[in-house]
Amino acid sequence: MFKNLFKKPSTIIQIKAPITGEILPLEKVPDPVFSQKMMGEGVAIIPNDENIVAPVEGTIVQIAPSKHAIGLKTPNDREILIHVGLETVSLDGKGFYVLVKEGDRVSVGDRLMTVDLGYIRNKVDHIITPMVITNSNQSQNEYILTTETECVAGKTTVLTISG
Repeated sequence: MFKNLFKKPSTIIQIKAPITGEILPLEKVPDPVFSQKMMGEGVAIIPNDENIVAPVEGTIVQIAPSKHAIGLKTPNDREILIHVGLETVSLDGKGFYVLVKEGDRVSVGDRLMTVDLGYIRNKVDHIITPMVITNSNQSQNEYILTTETECVAGKTTVLTISG
């Protein structure tokens, strides 16, 4: 009778799409680091737009020197990495235009960067964009992928965290 009395209430976090495009399960990413969830739970998007936006409210905690990835931290300590394309670190920042800096606070839908998809597509094998919760292994949360197949940046919930 009393076992639920002191139980923390469950929280639900909705993570929006960081870019407009086609939604895929992380397991479909042609890179085992992502597909085997070595970096954490998440989702992947094949982009058809050049704007990367904040999928959650949070703080920019990392921008890769090669500008291909941005890390955010939510107010409830979720760490989210948006990784544009695969093997894009080799582009040395070309084709990526970052609009934020580390320490900036952002809201859902705020533009983080723009990318030259045409340039990137011609230089690497995959423009698929994984978004992972890098500290997902530190909790017992449930990660629920949307049933949608297409998403709009900053609008479509692509991943729900329950726990």
